Amino acid sequence: MIRLTINGREVEVPRGSTLLQACQMNGIEVPTLCYDPDLRLAGSCRMCIVECKNRPLYLASCVAPAEEGMVIETHSPDIIEARKVILELLAARHDFSCQTCDKNGDCKFQDYCYEYGIKESRFQDGGRHIYTIDDPNPFLERDYNKCIMCTRCVRACEEITVARAINVEHRGHHAKIATAFDGYLEDSPCVFCGQCVMVCPTGALTSKVSAGQGRAFEIDKVLTTCTYCGTGCTLELNVKDDRVVGVSSNRDENWSPVNKGALCVKGRFGWDFINSPDRLTTPLIKENDEFREASWDEALDLVAQRLQGIKDQYGADSLAFFSSARVTNEENYLAQKLTRAVLGTNNVDHCARL
Repeated sequence: MIRLTINGREVEVPRGSTLLQACQMNGIEVPTLCYDPDLRLAGSCRMCIVECKNRPLYLASCVAPAEEGMVIETHSPDIIEARKVILELLAARHDFSCQTCDKNGDCKFQDYCYEYGIKESRFQDGGRHIYTIDDPNPFLERDYNKCIMCTRCVRACEEITVARAINVEHRGHHAKIATAFDGYLEDSPCVFCGQCVMVCPTGALTSKVSAGQGRAFEIDKVLTTCTYCGTGCTLELNVKDDRVVGVSSNRDENWSPVNKGALCVKGRFGWDFINSPDRLTTPLIKENDEFREASWDEALDLVAQRLQGIKDQYGADSLAFFSSARVTNEENYLAQKLTRAVLGTNNVDHCARL
């Protein structure tokens, strides 16, 4: 353990901790944009700078190691002024269209601009790049007019999904996030898992499936388990007016021990069937090559009669049940219980295995 002083208070932290971790362990909030606890350190946004006594330069606390005897100030007047300049530099390439952005109310960059009073940037004399939004994929909206180049998406793609579909193209003011040869995502190794959406601190990366269906303050989050396969990933259903309008990650390992927020394309984007107008709401029975509506009692009686008849004539193993990922885990459990305990066969499978 080492001792250092932060904002006039002596604290003790494990050796090898960064200054940011030292602050977090002692309940001291330091703003961050490029930092993510599950990704390698970048130190690129500089929002987490702190002042260290007897050091000539400010330290990026996310990458600076805590050392014995350090005297740190996290919110001195000079640090606050420096963060304002940093926000202005980041804002020089950011499209302030917050009123129509799906991340409005859930955007760290917006929160910090509000906290530090940044309304515009002094550093746009050379003009701001205007990027077209034309990626035809059905899942991810890429609006790089809102990108602040924190590179969290690049690191998540490389380290969590290991797809390496995107990277930084060009340098300096011309830098942007892109696929190889700046093409479409569908022509890259992208698997559309949406980990980039999960870590993006702005509205540069959002879900097309959820677009326009609700903003952060209108949504209730319901913790549940993904039904698509047997992995058991935890996710949050975003609910507005009793309708599911999106899926987001829960990255707390206590609540999400299996996946820690990571999801696949099905778990993150394959939820729109829930409120689909194509879903059957009434049982149908086929007679004379045509379907007619029936009551639940009539339909269930017919199914039970036919299943019993087949079992009596051909044996239990002539039957097989095929369940769906688009029902609840509890319903899938009952389906296999019916197959094994009632019909007497182990011929039961699930669409997620295909």
